Amino acid sequence: MEAGQSTNVGKKRPAASDVSHNLNGQRLGRKGRDTRDRIIAAAREIVDADDGTVLTLSEVARRANLRMASLYVYFADLSELLQAMLDPVMAEAETSYLCLLRTPWGQDSLADDVQQFVHGFYAFWQRNSGILHLRNTMADRKDRLMTSQRINAARPVIDMLVVQMGYDPAQRGSSAVGMATVLYMGFERAVNIATDRHFGDAMEGQFAPDVKHYLDAVSRLFEVAITDMRLATTA
Repeated sequence: MEAGQSTNVGKKRPAASDVSHNLNGQRLGRKGRDTRDRIIAAAREIVDADDGTVLTLSEVARRANLRMASLYVYFADLSELLQAMLDPVMAEAETSYLCLLRTPWGQDSLADDVQQFVHGFYAFWQRNSGILHLRNTMADRKDRLMTSQRINAARPVIDMLVVQMGYDPAQRGSSAVGMATVLYMGFERAVNIATDRHFGDAMEGQFAPDVKHYLDAVSRLFEVAITDMRLATTA
């Protein structure tokens, strides 16, 4: 099934650049790597075009000038193809916004530090909105691989927010972990809407997200929540 769920959830996957064999167990030579890259490029072209074309394996095969049987040598289903597309995208997360969380945020510079992180995260989503929206849509439909990918993308952000609050992220039942989780969930949803090019059309002009207001509001919520949690540790 083209939209079927992968059976490889929970297994450590190599990055796209590290894949050495196809699904038949054959080592990838230059031709095999070129074919695999061509499949990924065709899929990304469909997603980025945002012209209403539905991403299916059959459409990808057509654009890559391959038979379906040839495509299945490299990807078992749509989820695995999307994961291969996401690998290079998520590799950008470190320099886009995760690095901004690794430096301790002083209380005096907290507002500026939060703003930089929020804008870095938004810019990352804006650059990759098509594929990230597709990932979230498939995760919402209970696709296990995309759900796992979404959780894995969220976990380091939540953990580092907990550290910024002055708590240990290993304490999963703590109020800080709960606060960081809720903050991230709301933040990701706000950015999801702000980068959705079709949201305004769907609302028929009744609502148009103002990105600046969204990001200012999110930044303020982060600042207040982190300050509140820090004060709680000294109470």
